[in-house]
Amino acid sequence: MSREPAPRREVVTGPRRDVRRRPRRSAAEDIDQQTRVGMVYLRSLMRTQLRLGLATVALVVVPLAALPLLFGLVPGVRALRAGPLPLWWLLLGFLVYPAILAVGWWYVRSAERNEEQFTDLVEGR
Repeated sequence: MSREPAPRREVVTGPRRDVRRRPRRSAAEDIDQQTRVGMVYLRSLMRTQLRLGLATVALVVVPLAALPLLFGLVPGVRALRAGPLPLWWLLLGFLVYPAILAVGWWYVRSAERNEEQFTDLVEGR
């Protein structure tokens, strides 16, 4: 009697089905629960917004502080006239306010863009 070899056994492997995987926490949950990772995300947003705020203040304060210094330290500039009005009245009255409005518009747009990028990062988009 000849014996035939036993059929070869195939082993199929895959992930275990009896193990329950912990659901991965989202970054939004980390922020809500104030975990270390969530605080890193939040600190990053706050640092970005602070940097933007300081840049905005610099864009407004530096020119506004420079104009009176310029008019006070350089007497020739103080004497300049544009028609019947002194030049510094025109600069302070008609140039400063549109510049402040433009910087404010830029700040709002940039702050919204920072928050949108943060939301995209947190939600994993």
